Amino acid sequence: MAAARRVGFAPVVDEGVRVLILGSLPGDASLSAGQYYAHPRNAFWRLMEAVLGVPLTALPYDERLQTLLVHGVGLWDVIASAERQGSLDTAIRNPEAADLVALTRRLPALSVVAFNGGAAARAGRRILQGVTTAALLDLPSSSPAHARPVEEKLARWSALSPYLTAAGG
Repeated sequence: MAAARRVGFAPVVDEGVRVLILGSLPGDASLSAGQYYAHPRNAFWRLMEAVLGVPLTALPYDERLQTLLVHGVGLWDVIASAERQGSLDTAIRNPEAADLVALTRRLPALSVVAFNGGAAARAGRRILQGVTTAALLDLPSSSPAHARPVEEKLARWSALSPYLTAAGG
């Protein structure tokens, strides 16, 4: 059976974005919900809550996105669409890259592009290396498929803090 073609979401950005977090491609739970990081065991929202020091996990989804933007954080994925059976990055076939170059050029305040996981980092670095002046930062995946303790992930995700603090966020 051929894998279905999965199509990601639109970017969540505005002109104030200083930190752009890029995943690979939303998993099935996220696509079904129509929300970034919707799988209940994905640590993304808990990690961002800790990094920003503001409550996120109890907020409705639209308010979570708005809170990220207020703090200068945007979201997107490095893959616009791909064939994939299930949600694992290792199952991605025939990916179509998102237009990261065009997006980053539209973000005048962008300081850092952070990749949520290895697949996002490999694909995103190929596209953005030498094209953007923003720092490129590899983070451990927030996915439950990468079973590191959340405290260990947070230690690495905390590297986003200087980019937020430096601009008054």
